[in-house]
Amino acid sequence: MHQHAGSSPVVLSRRRVFRGLFGLLGTGAAVALAGCGIPGKKPDLVPSQDDAKAALTIRAFDNAYEPKNATINVGQAVRWVFEGPAEHDVVAGDGSFVSELMVKGSYTHRFETEGDFPYDCSIHPEMVGMIRVIPN
Repeated sequence: MHQHAGSSPVVLSRRRVFRGLFGLLGTGAAVALAGCGIPGKKPDLVPSQDDAKAALTIRAFDNAYEPKNATINVGQAVRWVFEGPAEHDVVAGDGSFVSELMVKGSYTHRFETEGDFPYDCSIHPEMVGMIRVIPN
């Protein structure tokens, strides 16, 4: 029991303390999980260039890109192949290539300018990669 001067006594039992702590933890976990899988503002989709011959194929599976980093020449294309039980996409940091979420399928983008193009999966923040485009 704890009493402040001029106030009535406050009784804190272990049960009440633990109930309060678990309530806070439960609420925090629910809020954290509610944000899981909710992407931020995803840029508009950019159509796949399926007719482009890919110089490189990157697999998207098991919450990873393989290879995650690659170098190609200006004018070459990259094809991402989506495999596995979970949905993935590929979203360029600058919005220059943006696929839809998919479990199976592919997405192709031809790079017309040199530079570094970081990308990620909009719902799996640990899935990141980089395409470096160099002059011919």
